[in-house]
Amino acid sequence: MNANFIDYIKIQCRSGKGGAGSAHLRREKFVPKGGPDGGDGGRGGHIILKGNSHLWTLLHLKYTRHLSAGAGEPGGRQRSTGASGKDVVIEVPLGTVAKDAGTNETLKEITEHGETFVLLRGGKGGRGNVHFKSSTRQTPRYAQPGEAGQEKWFVLELKVLADVGLVGFPNAGKSTLLSVVSAAKPAIADYPFTTLVPNLGMVAYRDDRSFVMADIPGIIEGAHKGKGLGHRFLKHIERNALLLFMIPADNQDIAAEYEILLRELKAFNPELLDKERLLAVTKMDLMPPDLRDEFQSSLEADLPEVPKVCISSHTQEGILQLKDTLWQMMNRDVED
Repeated sequence: MNANFIDYIKIQCRSGKGGAGSAHLRREKFVPKGGPDGGDGGRGGHIILKGNSHLWTLLHLKYTRHLSAGAGEPGGRQRSTGASGKDVVIEVPLGTVAKDAGTNETLKEITEHGETFVLLRGGKGGRGNVHFKSSTRQTPRYAQPGEAGQEKWFVLELKVLADVGLVGFPNAGKSTLLSVVSAAKPAIADYPFTTLVPNLGMVAYRDDRSFVMADIPGIIEGAHKGKGLGHRFLKHIERNALLLFMIPADNQDIAAEYEILLRELKAFNPELLDKERLLAVTKMDLMPPDLRDEFQSSLEADLPEVPKVCISSHTQEGILQLKDTLWQMMNRDVED
């Protein structure tokens, strides 16, 4: 699964040339001077983005770096308009952002299934000679050529769409949690950077309800500067509705680690701090029973304003409480 996750593609697109207008003059047996009847040329084909909720990656575009739409057909006699050139429709997963590769300008974010956006318009068809007839020019013998197509490079960048994004340093237990609460099968090991691409899981909740959770690769200090895995993974957090911070219970200073994670997000995009946040203290099965009360008192004193849940993916401790809390936070506006 990981090898097949592609979240960045650069493609060259060429829209179709418009068809030429016709300069045909009507000539029939009993109408020797019928005048101009040349039709317009057809428009060139567009390059179109289309959202597809069944896609999760840009992998299908990996080996399709050059896309060309069809040219419009020329106009015909009897004012017939030429056929439009064939459009090229690029299907992309929801959360795909299209940018101009030259200016880095964001052109469109595709967020809904079936949503379309014309990335590059085809050239207009030329006008036939019927448009140029006048009282002083009865038989124009010329027509417009079709407009040339456009050619540009674009960047398609995928930002994972999920209800809950998992945020934490490598080896914080994010992949393990996702494997426990959903049917996702992320790679899991006891060393950092097991997760190299985002994993999505559908979390089953009470009464057949569900929500989507995304395991984002671990942040390291300085990620906002591009250090380590850097921007490629921080960008995925932008599209999550709620952020679940995960810090292991055996960490030396949970409050300090939480602040580092906040600083990384703020430096990357200050708007991320406007999202709802929940802290999950993981690996509680490693905490000796006689130290739990003292640990939780200390945690409350250090981070009094941060909503928090203590969990263990290994023993299932606190997992149901975590789901309840996440659901309540996600639906707070609806319930209010």
